[in-house]
Amino acid sequence: MSDTVKYLLEEQQLPRFWYNINADLPTPLDPVLHPGTQQPITPDELGVIFPRAVIEQEVSTEREIEIPEPVRDILRQWRPSPLYRARRLEQALKTPAKIFYKYEGVSPAGSHKANTAIAQAFYNKAEGVKRITTETGAGQWGSSLALAGSFFGLEILVYMVKVSFNQKPYRRAFMETFGAQCIASPSDTTESGRAILAEHPDSTGSLGIAISEAVELAAQRDDTKYALGSVLNHVLLHQTVIGLEAQKQMEMADAYPDMVIGCTGGGSNFAGIAFPYLGDQLRGGREVECIAVEPLACPTLTKGLFAYDFGDTAHLTPLCKMYTLGSTFVPPGFHAGGLRYHGMAPQISHLAKLGYIQPRAYNQLECFQAGIQFAKSEGIIPAPEATHAVRAAIHEAEKCRESGQAKTILFNLSGHGNFDMQAYTDYLGDKLKDLEYAENEVAMALSGLPSIG
Repeated sequence: MSDTVKYLLEEQQLPRFWYNINADLPTPLDPVLHPGTQQPITPDELGVIFPRAVIEQEVSTEREIEIPEPVRDILRQWRPSPLYRARRLEQALKTPAKIFYKYEGVSPAGSHKANTAIAQAFYNKAEGVKRITTETGAGQWGSSLALAGSFFGLEILVYMVKVSFNQKPYRRAFMETFGAQCIASPSDTTESGRAILAEHPDSTGSLGIAISEAVELAAQRDDTKYALGSVLNHVLLHQTVIGLEAQKQMEMADAYPDMVIGCTGGGSNFAGIAFPYLGDQLRGGREVECIAVEPLACPTLTKGLFAYDFGDTAHLTPLCKMYTLGSTFVPPGFHAGGLRYHGMAPQISHLAKLGYIQPRAYNQLECFQAGIQFAKSEGIIPAPEATHAVRAAIHEAEKCRESGQAKTILFNLSGHGNFDMQAYTDYLGDKLKDLEYAENEVAMALSGLPSIG
């Protein structure tokens, strides 16, 4: 195949526009509130930590938002990402189901997170920002933003949740290779970090704590902004390249999914695969069962409350209406660090509340078992986060075997586990165990939800 033909085929599948589900919601999202006044927050107030272009996307109700050509130029390096039919897995399961997966591990950083990292770095650079602060759990997001920062000449400062900082040294090395500074959170470099350490010196950290530290620093300097790897509308928007490509690729395969599956921590990769299909459904198209899979040790959608809450532990961020376990909740230190977040994206929370998304939760051990079963069949070792989607896909395929129904299953394999081999070593050595969240700690965190007048 000539380079010209390959380029033309890529252009047919690489989206020119992101899809904004806000345009098709049956009822609009509840407004984001200022943490002090509890009034709807203004763009100028958000401008303290975000660039203007990102804020405009956050509040937009336009169905299509154009992807800047400099962003598409970089995305072409690995997009469109491949869609595979998991035939060997189907055979191993003896299922009549057809299983497809969209593989985001082909990005230079190894996950879907690069889709929004490139876009956010571009918008910050265009507005004269010199430094970006952020948080990361398992390191997938920090790795992607470090990569994007090197492309656009930006200084990147990453607060990495301490338990993952210690579990995943190669992720730290990846970030530092691309010039980013990586700090274990909670740290002594911020007021919010020092406050946590004073009360809990042995804290393993959480995404909520790391967000507090990153936001605190971003608000202190005019040349610095904050970037988030999940949860917010603009982040989920950037990830819709996944589902938009999948729709075209599934059409080429003469298939349409009966169900779409993704793991969920903050919600970005699930939204990326599911929102384009949900949008078609909301506009009167074919119904699709959308399954959002989370860890039982941090069951935000399945056990949380739908309420206004802070996105961080120190209560520096705006208030969002979402499913939450309470902003002060610190999940146990399971290996899927990217899923250790107390809240869920407002858009996903809203759609789950309306019944368009079906949440599901699994334990750590059964997810690693599914990841290994998938690897033996398909040759790809999934990231610990992605094993949750694999587990649900296998579960659904097994149900098809029992019922005889030949359903079509599509899931997002959001990243590879090549930097997570210690987790697999621990699993294979019987050193992992299923961790349970403390219900009393969740109750205490939920008791501290803000009272919205």
